[in-house]
Amino acid sequence: MSKEDRREQILDAAAHVVARGGLAAASTDEIARQAGVSQPYVVRTFGGKQPLLDALFQRIADRIVAAFEDAPREGDAAECLGRAYLELVEDRDVLLVLMHGFTASSEPGTGAAVRGCMDAVYRIARERFGDDELAAVFVAQGMLINVMLAMDAWNHPDLPDLTALATTIASAAQLSAKGRGR
Repeated sequence: MSKEDRREQILDAAAHVVARGGLAAASTDEIARQAGVSQPYVVRTFGGKQPLLDALFQRIADRIVAAFEDAPREGDAAECLGRAYLELVEDRDVLLVLMHGFTASSEPGTGAAVRGCMDAVYRIARERFGDDELAAVFVAQGMLINVMLAMDAWNHPDLPDLTALATTIASAAQLSAKGRGR
């Protein structure tokens, strides 16, 4: 396996570890174990835990931005961008790693990655919608949906108001996609 392939394997393992256990669980030892490599190899490859996490958050940010940039430009903006978003969140690790990145944005590399991601997503939405307010609503609805997905809100019928909020925001996003995009 090439060095680049091994690096990607480690980043895949790091995404899984961070998504499942958060940043506290993301030791270089656990990431190495998940990747099937030695802990010293992980450290040699990335220089330590924080540079590894910074690379992970940048990778996730790049993936998210690319998905929105590659969304079809023809047709309803909300529908096209919404479809790109739905394809992204099929991989739950992407969403959960991003959420952990937001909470760790005081780390310079992590913060730069997640802020840059949000900046680019809003820029793309503004370009596609042609309207700052519609773009802001789209991004805000997406963020609330991220939170609902991260909490697995739809699978807690014992919390009917949470389930109602999750259902309402998902429906509102669909309605907005049908009637307000350009």
